Amino acid sequence: QVQLVESGGGLVQAGGSLTISCIASGRTASIYGMGWFRQAPGKEREFVATIRFRDTATYYGDFVKGRFTISRDNAKNTVDLQMNSLEPEDTAAYYCAAATSYFGSHWNSYNYWGQGTPVTVSL
Repeated sequence: QVQLVESGGGLVQAGGSLTISCIASGRTASIYGMGWFRQAPGKEREFVATIRFRDTATYYGDFVKGRFTISRDNAKNTVDLQMNSLEPEDTAAYYCAAATSYFGSHWNSYNYWGQGTPVTVSL
């Protein structure tokens, strides 16, 4: 089993930046890749970004457009999502997910999920 805990969410003004983190524990050696998804009220879950552990390859959702960066700290077992130029449309609960044999954007291919951290972007 892998446990994931997100942190760093909060309120930020439009145009600002925020970094959210996810720390993994448990059987972390089984993780092939980790990703971030988000879900706004009344909307479907949306892929944000993912990183593959063996080569740190990354992949982003189309809406990111260079504003977000996903990174990994091996020593701390954390994956961060740095978000710049935030817009009110980025307001959502952000979820960390881990996959044991998948690298991509399909949420149902991820095996473990965190509880989510809220991000609110105000005008």
